[in-house]
Amino acid sequence: MGLWSFVKDAGKKIFGGDDEKEVQGAALQDELKNLGLESEGLDIQVAGDKVTVSGKAVSQEMKEKVILAVGNVEGVAAVEEDIEGGDGDGTFHTVEKGDTLWAIAEKTLGNGARYTEIFEANKPMLTDPDKIYPGQMLRIPAK
Repeated sequence: MGLWSFVKDAGKKIFGGDDEKEVQGAALQDELKNLGLESEGLDIQVAGDKVTVSGKAVSQEMKEKVILAVGNVEGVAAVEEDIEGGDGDGTFHTVEKGDTLWAIAEKTLGNGARYTEIFEANKPMLTDPDKIYPGQMLRIPAK
């Protein structure tokens, strides 16, 4: 079980004007489906700006991608996960102003040329290696 903090005012805009918790939870489930992430068996509950995801993930990679896909949505400040499947909590990096995937790869993996590994580890949430934003959280693949 873990609690992940996100920048509430940064991220993908998926919510309309309706703030009903059920609508938000459904919108987050729809976002996971739209991204092609395997979310069957996962339950998403919303309480204000905190999202709780529980259930069983098919792999550690999918667990991490679900946390990021839900957390990198505008209006979400925290994701608490109680997801079975996979080992460990993964390694994440929060994008800062001026960051590039190259710079993040140098900092986290020791070689900027490995930026493609970070890009691949964050698909389908990332569609272009140049489209990252401050406050976004990214998966960092194992060294």
